[in-house]
Amino acid sequence: MRANDRSSPALAATTTLVLALFVADATAADAGYRVEYVGGTLAQFGSRVSGRIHTSDPEVLVFETRNLGLEVPYERINLLEYGQQAGRRYLLGIVISPLLLLSKSRKHFLTIGYKDEEGRQQAMVFQVDKAGVRAVMASLEARTGLKMNYQDDEARKSGGG
Repeated sequence: MRANDRSSPALAATTTLVLALFVADATAADAGYRVEYVGGTLAQFGSRVSGRIHTSDPEVLVFETRNLGLEVPYERINLLEYGQQAGRRYLLGIVISPLLLLSKSRKHFLTIGYKDEEGRQQAMVFQVDKAGVRAVMASLEARTGLKMNYQDDEARKSGGG
């Protein structure tokens, strides 16, 4: 038996493991990013609707909720804007610890403007989960070719711009 024949089972197991990790990574990437639609021009979503944004499709941005979905071709997106809202934690400071009065909670907001099929300007404002905000921003910049607009210097610093 040659040395190469003995390593074949190990090579097959390694190849299988690499493929499994690749498929798991692709599946995880397709899970999208948690967001909350907080407003805009789309009446079908109302306000404060939880959902996911998917940026893995090379042609369209997908926003899906439990009941509805929307696809926006990247070529129709004409505005990307990021901002923050920082609020002090007064209630928690009073109830739990005065030290919490010194901390700020930051909410991350992403506005996406686009032209719909009829040529009308539409806007969606999302509150993006802290863990996914940078990835969503980078994906949208790459897919649309647009630069992110920042509402202020604080947003620019924390948004990575």
